[in-house]
Amino acid sequence: MIRTTFFIAAAALVVAGALWLAGRSGDVTLSGDGWQMGVPLPVFVFGVLIVAVIAALGYRFWRSVRRAPAAARAYVQRRDREKGYKALTQGMVAVAAGDAQEAARQAKRATSLLAEPPLTMLLSAQAAQLNGDENAANLYFTAMLDREETAFLGLRGLLMQAQREGHDALALAFTRRAHALQPKTPWVLTTLLDLEVAGRHWREAIEAVDQAAKRKAIEPDKARRIKATLMLACSQEAEDAGDSEEALAHARKAHALAPDFLAASIRLATLSAEADKKRAAIKIIEDAWSKTPHPALAALYGRLDDEKDPLKMVKRFEKLCGTNRDHPESHIALAEALLKAKIWGAARSHLDTAGGAAPSARICRLMASLEESEHGDMAAVRAWLLRATFADPDPAWICSGCGSPADSWAPICSHCGALGTLDWKTPARAAALEYSGTGLLPPADFGGDFGGGSDAALPVIMAPSAGQEPLPPTLPPDRFGDEGATLDHEPGDKPSRTGPNP
Repeated sequence: MIRTTFFIAAAALVVAGALWLAGRSGDVTLSGDGWQMGVPLPVFVFGVLIVAVIAALGYRFWRSVRRAPAAARAYVQRRDREKGYKALTQGMVAVAAGDAQEAARQAKRATSLLAEPPLTMLLSAQAAQLNGDENAANLYFTAMLDREETAFLGLRGLLMQAQREGHDALALAFTRRAHALQPKTPWVLTTLLDLEVAGRHWREAIEAVDQAAKRKAIEPDKARRIKATLMLACSQEAEDAGDSEEALAHARKAHALAPDFLAASIRLATLSAEADKKRAAIKIIEDAWSKTPHPALAALYGRLDDEKDPLKMVKRFEKLCGTNRDHPESHIALAEALLKAKIWGAARSHLDTAGGAAPSARICRLMASLEESEHGDMAAVRAWLLRATFADPDPAWICSGCGSPADSWAPICSHCGALGTLDWKTPARAAALEYSGTGLLPPADFGGDFGGGSDAALPVIMAPSAGQEPLPPTLPPDRFGDEGATLDHEPGDKPSRTGPNP
């Protein structure tokens, strides 16, 4: 609309000017060397306009001729660039599709058409990787480091190569350089944390997790747990170096970050006790026991008092276990104190409550100790110890990532290398065994005399229902090397094994 209005206004001005000029009278006199010519004013103005138009057209023609070579070169460059970008796009598609030959062909074509290495080096490197030529890919990625705009991409390619080849130290160096270039990139922060942990660089890992949490690459709660784990690792490292004060300081920081973290509570209580800070250790143990009781806490609690009177020790444990009265560990801790005080009935009651219908191996062993101490009944002792071999396993430090057990807590799983995955829990069991007072296994197969027909409870797979004969017990495959083997014998006879041969 604006352009139309402008054109109409310009046309109106031209028409108005022409009409005004046509209404003027007079001549324009042109004189030269001995000659003179008179030209009407309108004709003179019209002639000047024609000469100006011819001059402008001539100038434009001369300019076009002069610029023709440059324009031809620009056209060729523009055409090659378009073809190069098309080849670059097709090459990226080939890389995504895993077509190594097509990717290499398009990379070569793009390199020849585009005089812009930053755009083609990455494609060339990825094509070389698809073809299995890691050396060529390494050269391309290394060349990308020389350009500011491609340095980050080159570092990422070199980092991925180093990780695939298992060169953690080299991968860490590349990650640190990438972090210096792009400190806010989430994958750089998480990769830096993983590699610092893999290299046991605990302090650097703490700094990495702080930055990752700040950039929201890791959730706040998870970051606190990871940092507490790393603090415990620093504490262990300081203790190994003989610096007990620094070890205690790191343990305090870990406990402050994660008060419910069982490993942090155990370590802080242990180091506090070793530093002769008994009151602080007792407070830590009592607080931790109210949340997650643990045998190590009970053992340390018992050692923190010089009291030799077993009855007074029982009173102390009653106070501790009162903070979490119904937990099985509380009953077990009290039972152990009662056993030392030779209060057999109360100890048995607590063990029965803790074990329920399916006592764990640890409770079975304590029951065996109780039978030996109270009655001296070795047949019952052997029966409980045998039962312990088939009982549910005791809680242990289990990796939540790979399921592997550990003898003690550590910041890193020794099997899979994951950070902070060891939790105190009961290991998974393939199948649970039931127990019955019938179908006794013969003593010959278990290395001892059970006292000639003891009624002690021994493990069988299924208890017989009313009116049925007892089923022969199935031998555990992990003990005898086969599955489904049974014992066919008469009471008192030497058993014979039937079933698949080993």
